[in-house]
Amino acid sequence: MTTEPERLPFFVYGTLRPGEANHTWTLRGRTTAEEPARIAGALLYDGPGYPYAVAGPADAVVHGTLVHPRDTDYDEVRAVLDRLEGYAPGDPENVYERVVTEAVRPDGGTVRAWVYLAAAPLAARLRATGPLIEGGCWLSATAVARARNPVGPGAPERSPDNLDDPARTAEQV
Repeated sequence: MTTEPERLPFFVYGTLRPGEANHTWTLRGRTTAEEPARIAGALLYDGPGYPYAVAGPADAVVHGTLVHPRDTDYDEVRAVLDRLEGYAPGDPENVYERVVTEAVRPDGGTVRAWVYLAAAPLAARLRATGPLIEGGCWLSATAVARARNPVGPGAPERSPDNLDDPARTAEQV
């Protein structure tokens, strides 16, 4: 596992993707490029309003977006994302670990990128009882869920998934 100080793009797969809730305040206006990508060797689980990626078999795929922070904003973006994801280098209480992965672009080219994967205790719990997102695309899964479970005035209230971590204070990637 590689950590600091590499200045790599970030592979995001949930609420940090363009158009999603956390992209607006964390990344919008701070990137030079955002492009579709996927990573292999990871599984995606549904959480209470955001997904969790965990290390998985080599043939498993997670779909997301490769975001390239502007050089002048890089350190601030990394700090904001680390805080959002509950990650501090070397902290045994991390909710997520920021690790290096190979992201695959639509043209088949690859690029090294940071990704936040669920830390070991959470990953074990997800593998045992978590709702797997088939196909590894949270946006597709949430579109189906939104169609089945409308949100808004008059919609039935939904309870959070039992995977919610009380230590979390923000939505996940």
